Amino acid sequence: MTTAESGEHTGDPLKIERPVSSERPTSSERPIKLTIAALGGQGGGVLANWLIEIAEAEGHLAQSTSVPGVAQRTGATIYYLEFFPRAEAVRMGLEPIMALMPVSGDVDCVVASELVEAGRAIQRGLVTPDRTTLIASSHRSYAISEKSAMGEGAADEKQLIELVRSQAKRLILFDMDALAEQHHSVISTVLLGALCGSRVLPFRKAAFESAIKKSGIAVATNLAAFEDACRRAESGDSDSSAQTSVAAQWKEVPTQARSPKLQPLLDRVRRLALPLQPLALEGTRRAIDYQDPEYAALYLDRVERIATLDERHFPGARDGRNGGDQNAAWALAEATARSLALWMTFEDTMRVADLKTRSIRFVRVREEVRADPDQLFGITEFMKPRIEEIAGTLPVGAGRWLLASPRARRWLGRWTGGRQVRTGTVGGFLLLHALGGMKRWRRGTFRYSQEDARIEQWLARIESLAAGNYALAVELARAQRLIKGYGDTHERGWRSFTALVGQLDALAVRPDGAAVLARLQEAALADEEGATLAKELAAITPISASSGTFGRVSA
Repeated sequence: MTTAESGEHTGDPLKIERPVSSERPTSSERPIKLTIAALGGQGGGVLANWLIEIAEAEGHLAQSTSVPGVAQRTGATIYYLEFFPRAEAVRMGLEPIMALMPVSGDVDCVVASELVEAGRAIQRGLVTPDRTTLIASSHRSYAISEKSAMGEGAADEKQLIELVRSQAKRLILFDMDALAEQHHSVISTVLLGALCGSRVLPFRKAAFESAIKKSGIAVATNLAAFEDACRRAESGDSDSSAQTSVAAQWKEVPTQARSPKLQPLLDRVRRLALPLQPLALEGTRRAIDYQDPEYAALYLDRVERIATLDERHFPGARDGRNGGDQNAAWALAEATARSLALWMTFEDTMRVADLKTRSIRFVRVREEVRADPDQLFGITEFMKPRIEEIAGTLPVGAGRWLLASPRARRWLGRWTGGRQVRTGTVGGFLLLHALGGMKRWRRGTFRYSQEDARIEQWLARIESLAAGNYALAVELARAQRLIKGYGDTHERGWRSFTALVGQLDALAVRPDGAAVLARLQEAALADEEGATLAKELAAITPISASSGTFGRVSA
């Protein structure tokens, strides 16, 4: 249960002579009702306090209520404010009755610091097409539920944009977080500027600026951000770029590589069908970053191998002579290119250590905690490697021996307890940096031999299915999304994947086999325990275990 904190800000008490009057407030004399939805650390409380100060300076009574959301980005704090002209209250001889919480269909303006929070406000009924002005930032700050989802858990930004455009009477939408960063300010200042420019509140611009100046904090940068946001709101900016910024827009593939050594790889990418080129380019870049150009060449070998299946299935697809949707003609190669890029860059101990010691990570963390240039900060990594991760880092023979030796496992198990590594210290940084540098020997490790064999089996199965059941082959290519992360997360995903592979023979002879496999994937992603998947599998006739050949390379 959450608690609410409310406070009425009225300045001096109303000194109203109370004559007998039959006047009652009309619709134009109702309080102005405003709701702010802001995430922790985004200054929602500061914005609310600014508005209260501005309202009182402009001769209005103000009341505010706040209901804090739960921690770790699973909900925003809701600030509810009402404003009423003091002079009007004096004229009528009545004190206004102000609500403590917003009511569905009875809010004049909603200010949301993030796109999903705008969607939440709409879901609560606080935004209505006949009344509400919605001021929102188009950027995303992902919720814990989105980050921890077993599959693709992020909300569809394109659908959210369409939702907010359809539900508000008036919409002011642009990337306010980016604007704040541009001016080295904070998003609460940008929200204040957008609110000023919207003209929803009957307050002078000078009063808004005065509140910022009185705060005495980063006044110059905050005023610059406020002015920019105010100007954009005055121009009626509903962010014409928001739709294109959140929709997946393919970039044109360059003609010139950054290095002559990489030009042959780029030339191979450009020889692929147009719908495949952007994905293949990103996969190639990922493979180079993960290992080296030779590894990227192997990635392209495999993509080209599957692309030939599409050309056979859709004759004339490359030059458009097959008619229909060109993207659909390359569905198998597209799904494989995406999944292959992820699988070939599996997260082993070397990859994790490499990512944790990159300079860009320290820069990103500094920006996230908003540390000043002269401030020191530290990062503590909580690491608990399993025997399997240690074995995977060893050469093939040594790794296989370790997993097969109970005595060696017991002995090594004494040293696999949780460790805390501080990458801000010389020792901690060098430890992980050295481990990350071992990637040059990755091809000789036990883990690499496992994953490489599994990838080849997966590709061979796709090839065998494509001729007789193209749609099922596409779903098998997409099923790789079940395999992600490392440690226990990877193991759970692998179990689910092999369970689905074990059903391929039965699904191949069913007309709805592809649809069933797609449904099984969603079931596998529904819960970590696998209960939903087990229920779905129970409804399918068991078949011989011979089709589950992927398990044979598992340790």
